Amino acid sequence: MVKKPFHFLLHIGLLIALGLNLAGCNKPDAKEEAAAFKPGASLQEIMLSIIDPNADHVWNSVSIIITDKGVEEHSPKTDEEWAEVRQHAITLAEAANLLLITGRKVAHEGAETSTHPVELGAEHIEQAIAKDRAAFIASAHLLHTAVYEAIIAIDKKDPDDLMRAGEHIQQACEACHAKFWYPDEKTPTFPSLSGS
Repeated sequence: MVKKPFHFLLHIGLLIALGLNLAGCNKPDAKEEAAAFKPGASLQEIMLSIIDPNADHVWNSVSIIITDKGVEEHSPKTDEEWAEVRQHAITLAEAANLLLITGRKVAHEGAETSTHPVELGAEHIEQAIAKDRAAFIASAHLLHTAVYEAIIAIDKKDPDDLMRAGEHIQQACEACHAKFWYPDEKTPTFPSLSGS
């Protein structure tokens, strides 16, 4: 067995310690991480510009229409059509993460958030979210989970599973809106995704 001189081992130890310190210095803390984002769009703009159109595409990709001629079922048929639905689903899933960036306003000053008398104004929605941020985060995560359920169905090219996932996406959206946008309106409760 070759013995290493003490000073050699000391140098190795110092290099390891220095490396660990440098690794720790490179890790951003929570404030630095939050400062890395520059949220310009409001929650309202993300919903109107990203979430709504992409959710609509996922929802409308599968449908059952009953007419006087019978039942018509529509779903993607080609690989290209399935790929297009998947692109919209991926965008929708990532939009759920955009909702969680700290510092994002519900709406820009002067923007109207209420499309129905029961909806709160932007200031009150922001207060509700700040008061129960954990529930807002859970709502966004529920949307993300439901969309990935749809992505799994898309990858299997399974219209029935995609339709069920679409219902779960709608339930996730409605549950969040019912809590933060119009909490005073009596709305039906939906089963959780785990119980459906």
